[in-house]
This record gives sequence, structure tokens and C-alpha cells, in this order.
Amino acid sequence: MSEARGIATDGAPGYAAPAWLPGGHAQTIWPYFLPRRSIALRRERVDTPDGDFWDFDWLDTPAPDAPLLVLFHGLEGSSESHYARALLTALEPRGWRGVVPHFRSCGGAPNRRPRVYHSGDHEEIGAMLAAVRARVPPATTVVAVGVSLGGSALLNWLGRAGTSAASTLTAAAAVSAPLDLMAAGIAIGQGLNRLYTWHFLQTLRPKSLELARRFPGALDPARVRSARTMWAFDDAVTAPLHGFGGTDDYWTRASSKPWLARIAVPTLVLNARNDPFIPATSLARTAEVSPQVLLEQPEHGGHAGFATGPFPGRLDWLPRRLLAWFDNAARDDGGHGAPSENAPGGPGTAA
Repeated sequence: MSEARGIATDGAPGYAAPAWLPGGHAQTIWPYFLPRRSIALRRERVDTPDGDFWDFDWLDTPAPDAPLLVLFHGLEGSSESHYARALLTALEPRGWRGVVPHFRSCGGAPNRRPRVYHSGDHEEIGAMLAAVRARVPPATTVVAVGVSLGGSALLNWLGRAGTSAASTLTAAAAVSAPLDLMAAGIAIGQGLNRLYTWHFLQTLRPKSLELARRFPGALDPARVRSARTMWAFDDAVTAPLHGFGGTDDYWTRASSKPWLARIAVPTLVLNARNDPFIPATSLARTAEVSPQVLLEQPEHGGHAGFATGPFPGRLDWLPRRLLAWFDNAARDDGGHGAPSENAPGGPGTAA
């Protein structure tokens, strides 16, 4: 048994990085600088079961029975993220609906409760999906994509939901999800990867200090201010807010890799092997996942990058890949999707 490398086993074209954009760092960072198409979204404020709120950004369509794609963004992401704009743009000509449920603190307004979000937030994913389902006709085809942290949380929910997930989703996909949080957390604190830590902390620290001000006793402001690594930030903020005993406990219990064997709906798990802060050695192998999971691990692509074409590049490969996966899952009798085997003639295998 082996993982797909470069070529997808469901007939979709594999990813090949352009020659002018070499290396995982460049393939991660460059997409942030590409123009993002303006797209009309409708914002809805949705009450949460615990007295807080989420902000949902909807891409509407006149057809009430149109398929719906739910996109869970990554750490400090939003409907403005480059991958979100690229995917929502690809939905328009298909007549599909889309929705980006913002994790708490990511919608642009402070939330009502001392809670944010994290990589293992399966309860939040389940509650968000229930809210989405309640807003569309029962027969609507609903699929979900999670990117980076959003992919980790979605995989956590899929594994825990097991066969019951099929009553909510037809198929799912996780892009650049850190399957092993310990490996990713260590990697993002090393070498040039500290740039990504610095980038994330530019918004995470101020948000957390504001939460500490509004909810005295919830956090130690001094520890938040001094956090210079993701380990220190998670130990000072993520763990105490969400019931973990510390960073090590959080990174262990919130990792999605142990749950991949229990996923029961067709799920694509797409990770570039040159992702700067998700070591290729930490990725899953076929023996570790259920038959409903397709592991696709191209050699290049960076972290949620996957730019293609002549300079300055385009971001249309990832939307095409995801929509091809969902088309395949919908066509398959019973929604069983593609197996986790490598395609004949694929450019590489793993033991």
C-alpha cells in the first residue's frame, strides 16, 4: 500500500510547481502576494450554543438546491485568505453555494466568551456544520474543506463522528493539515520557520491580550506578552482556554493523525512534502488511514500554496483539484470515493 505522489488516483491532474518558484518557502509565501478577486459575500452572525457567536460569510446562488461547500480556514485566516478567495471564485461558474464559518476571534469583532479556536476543535466543527445544515434544504449536497488548522480540526471531527458524518457531509478534504501537531509545532520553531511564528503572533498576541483584559483571570497577560514561540503561546493561551494541561497535552490530544483510521466518508488529505513546517516524516501512510481516505502527497506545493502557471502564477490548481475530488465522490455509487492506492505510472511511492 502506498501514498499518491504528484498524480491523483481519481483521475485529477497532479500538482507540478512552476520552475520559476522553487522551494517550500517560496511556494508558501508567494501566493500571499498574488491579487485576490473581489467577490460578493453575505455575512450572517450565527448564535452559538454557548451564548457566543460565529460570523458566516456566504456565497449565495439563486438555486436553493445548489451544492454547498463549507470552508474552514487556517490559523488567523478568514474568507479573505488567498485560498478562500480562489476556491470561492471557482464555485461561482458552477452555480455552487459556499460558506466560510469564521472561528471565534477571526470574524473581525471580539467574541462574547473567553474562548478562541484550536487544531483539535472537533466540537466547534460539529456545531458549525449543524448550523450550516439547518440553513439549507435537507437534500442539499454538502461538502467541506479545511485548510491547515481548519483541516486538522475537520479531520478530528470526521474521525470522531465516524459513520454518522455521512448524515452531514457527502465528502471532505483537508489541505496542508498538520496531522502530527508535535512534529509541526517543533518544526515551526526552527530556522527560517520562525518567520511564520512571528507572522502568526502579530495578531494572536494582541487578540489574546485584549481577551485577558476583558476576562480577568482567564489568561496571564505577562505570559502572553513574553510568548515568542508557538509552544509558549499555546502554553499561555490555547491550553488554558480550552482545557488542556499545557502545550504538550494540547499537541498530543489535538493531533488528527490517530483519527484518520476511523473516517467513514470520502476524504482527501493533501499535503505537500516540502511544506516548511509540516515534516514529510510526520505525514500519514496508507496503513494508518481508513479505506475512505485518499492521501495525496506531491513533492512540491509548500504550505497551502500550490501556485501554477507562468510568472506571476495562478492559484487555480487547488480549487480544481478539490472540486474534481468532490465530483468524483458524488459520482461514485454510494459515495465511497477513491481508494488510497497509488495510480499506475505515478511518479513515486512510499513504503
